[in-house]
Amino acid sequence: MMLSCDSCQLLWVFSICFMKMTVTRILASPLNCQTTCICASDIISCSKKGLSLVPSGLPNYTAMLDLSHNLLPRLRAEWTPAPLKRLHTLLLSHNSITFVSSEAFIMTPQLRHLDLSCNKLNSLEENVFSALNRLEVLLLFQNQIARIERSAFDEMELLQKIYLSQNAITRFPLELVKDGEKLPELVLLDLSFNNIKTLPVQQLKSLPAWLSNGLYLHGNPLICDCELYGLFWNWHVRQLGSAMDFREELRCHQNALLRSSTISVFSINSSENRTCSLVRETGMEAYLGETVTLNCDTRQKGVSHVWVTPGNEWIQRQKDRSSGNRSISILRNGSLQIRPIQVEDRGTYTCYAHGEMLNETLYVTLTVFNFTQHVHQDTLNTAYTTLVGCVASVILVLIYLYLTPCRCWCRPNGGQGEDRESIRSSVLSATPNHETTSDKAVLSRHVAFLEPPGDLGGQNGKLKPNGSQEVPTIKGSPLQIPNRKLSDPGSISSVFSDTPIVV
Repeated sequence: MMLSCDSCQLLWVFSICFMKMTVTRILASPLNCQTTCICASDIISCSKKGLSLVPSGLPNYTAMLDLSHNLLPRLRAEWTPAPLKRLHTLLLSHNSITFVSSEAFIMTPQLRHLDLSCNKLNSLEENVFSALNRLEVLLLFQNQIARIERSAFDEMELLQKIYLSQNAITRFPLELVKDGEKLPELVLLDLSFNNIKTLPVQQLKSLPAWLSNGLYLHGNPLICDCELYGLFWNWHVRQLGSAMDFREELRCHQNALLRSSTISVFSINSSENRTCSLVRETGMEAYLGETVTLNCDTRQKGVSHVWVTPGNEWIQRQKDRSSGNRSISILRNGSLQIRPIQVEDRGTYTCYAHGEMLNETLYVTLTVFNFTQHVHQDTLNTAYTTLVGCVASVILVLIYLYLTPCRCWCRPNGGQGEDRESIRSSVLSATPNHETTSDKAVLSRHVAFLEPPGDLGGQNGKLKPNGSQEVPTIKGSPLQIPNRKLSDPGSISSVFSDTPIVV
């Protein structure tokens, strides 16, 4: 069927009109404070209006914007073309948001409270919140978040509270609390009711109490072990809120298959085939001359500290007690610093922490050893020299016992002459410079024991080979062997009463 030109023109005009109507529907409708939203001065509430797009024309003085309980699918940079520099609270809960652009908050630099709870987010991408460098509270609970990029919370130095409960997180985001560098003001991290099975216990033990107090981990399928028990037992003794407020919901599985029934974390020690030792807090040890810092590990941040020394001296933040090169003072974080430490500084120190919510009293016991930690170099040198001397002595004894040249005294000629005299001593020489007839018998060695004569009176246990001959002295020594040929200045001679001679 052929259409005329007029019919084609009519169809084209109809298509243009239809497209205009469609574009008009896609574009956001302007803000209507009479029928669509409720406007109360700088507060605008468009909750439960079935919106799929953010209304356009938001006034620049808006301080609080409520878009909860709508049908918003995503949040891109163009949701507000005009800057909202006064906006401090944005509520987007109970929508269908699956994606948030990293540029979505460029127009809201003063935002301090953001609610994205009860949506369909499945991940937090890189630098997604980096533009919110003044944000203090972030609500992300009841989403489908399973992956958190390490840079998702970069440049958020003022963030204090993150709610991530009821998601699908399997790994504890240690980078959020490690060293306090990424989020220095963080006091609450809610990771309850996720899929976390194991925790970095050693790193969590090193966290300050004011951060552990707001670290909620209940409702996770944790695996029972003694380290987990020690962590929560320590938090419970300190009466931290994360262990006290949800004590009944801190449960764990006894095996990694998660098929066994859960038990309370605090009953791990009494379960079958498991005996966990309690990890008790110990005092601090120091050596003379060190700089010692005593921590006042309080449950809240931003409190004032007062320390009392074992000598009942009160130390306050404004006071710095100095005496010559010695000082004792309170640091900015409330810790007490003593330098250099002395023996009289040992004892129990008391820290009084005063805050708006509660007051705490903590005790730190300091032990000071009456010596320095580092060993002096002269001591090391002396020990080394002694060790070398002992090793050399052992080597010389072994050489004497097993490598002494054999001197045979039982030759056919009766052992007369020079070889007969040689049995009166044992000569140890590494390089002999003389040659005797006994050296020829070195290839046929045997052991000969010399029996001492019956009369040894006046000999002081020394052996006289011929039973009557006296031994003269040589060069100031009480003993001298006649016709003795010395090998070198390093030779060693010794005479024993019943020592076996290897010949």
